Amino acid sequence: MGARVVVLGLASDFGCQVQLTNIEDHLLDVLGLIDLSYWQLASSGHMPDEYDVALVEGAVTTDEHVELLRKVRETAAVVIAIGSCAVTGGIPALAGTGDLEGRYEAVYGEGTDVARGRTRPVAVTSVIEVDYIVPGCPIDTGEFLKVLSRVLGGLSDKPSEQPMCFACKTRENVCFFEKGEMCLGVVTRSGCHARCISLGRPCTGCRGIAPEANLGAARDVFEQHGFETARSLHAMNLYNTNEEVAL
Repeated sequence: MGARVVVLGLASDFGCQVQLTNIEDHLLDVLGLIDLSYWQLASSGHMPDEYDVALVEGAVTTDEHVELLRKVRETAAVVIAIGSCAVTGGIPALAGTGDLEGRYEAVYGEGTDVARGRTRPVAVTSVIEVDYIVPGCPIDTGEFLKVLSRVLGGLSDKPSEQPMCFACKTRENVCFFEKGEMCLGVVTRSGCHARCISLGRPCTGCRGIAPEANLGAARDVFEQHGFETARSLHAMNLYNTNEEVAL
């Protein structure tokens, strides 16, 4: 029997789970290697008590999420965080900045009890230790399959540590800074084949800050092209609110 796998979703738009359905060319091959015990998006049953691998999408926004993740960490031999929301906090984490209580009151009025048990939105990686990550919004299916292959083969995680600019240069893309547009590829973790940039859209940083990014040099690049530090940090916070970024 293959590894018993569960797929869970916390606070997100389920886009990364939907993305998993787009690997139909390889899905049957993958399913032949694992025992897909539970998939929140596609299952109507309950999550089993025992499993080997847990894929977790979404940010942590409630005490119930925290409790679930701790149980998952105790149960699963391998935990994989998939998507920006799980890896860096993503869009949900934006709600955790500033006056969180005021936001709940603005939405629910006197009915704030509807959101009882809430916690400030954070990434899964801020609550428990994870073994593998698949960043991006949404995830790149090719990268996901490579990570899953490493999991099934018992190999350690090997996420890219270089900034996007490295991949972009190899594809001979014209730099957006030369067009007078801001692009976060200079600090963002590569690994997606610079897909957005190659399609004519500047990088918005959904893969998180690259460990090897030179933030001091990045600040100089932003300023040289007329983008003030405050504006650059604001752009980075779209997906990286949970990360400490100092330009």
